[in-house]
Amino acid sequence: MYTERATDVTTPYLATPEATDVDPAVLRERFMAEGLDHDALAPDPFMQFQRWYRQAIDARLPEPNAMSLATVDADGQPSLRTVLLKLYDADGFVFFTNYESRKAREMDHNDRVALLFPWVALARQVQILGRATRIPTAESLRYFMTRPRGSRLGAWSSPQSQVISSRSLLEEKVAEMKRRFGDGEIPLPHFWGGYRVVPSSIEFWQGRESRLHDRFRYDRDEDGWRIERLAP
Repeated sequence: MYTERATDVTTPYLATPEATDVDPAVLRERFMAEGLDHDALAPDPFMQFQRWYRQAIDARLPEPNAMSLATVDADGQPSLRTVLLKLYDADGFVFFTNYESRKAREMDHNDRVALLFPWVALARQVQILGRATRIPTAESLRYFMTRPRGSRLGAWSSPQSQVISSRSLLEEKVAEMKRRFGDGEIPLPHFWGGYRVVPSSIEFWQGRESRLHDRFRYDRDEDGWRIERLAP
């Protein structure tokens, strides 16, 4: 019987859990044979995501928290890049970036975004549609202070998405930041922080033989979440 509760939905905020020694090829074969059935789904998509994310970690997939982020600019041109999930809970999925980057400018103009976890080695995908909002500065600071010192210097040094003439400019900026902060604490840049994607729908895609894949979509409604099967 499924007994998890929404309050159980957590993620490692500072680190990825220890993985077990499982052959992903064996898992892929098993998952494709078992498929995905409505009765086996968690009633809440965050709980279902937690199950699959845990299995991706156990399979020792490289960067299981890597997700594609799609945004759209003012002219309707979509763009896509890979970012890292750093926190998820019942409120949404959180990643961090420079607030002056292309993706940040596009999200500030149009907060509708899409996320995709491409766990191809397990014949699985998770697609998330929702809205992106900046998280409180205190939350960004809490995460920023856990980053390696080099990454914190990098956040101060890179004018993300802007045109630069050479890599040496970046290296000179890093050297400047090292002189500026010395051995002291590196503060949170005012132009850097997190976004939380609050989902309106989450789709779980499980590959099956003969391309007869199992797809289930959770859509948010006034009563919580509605679950529907989609044709492959």
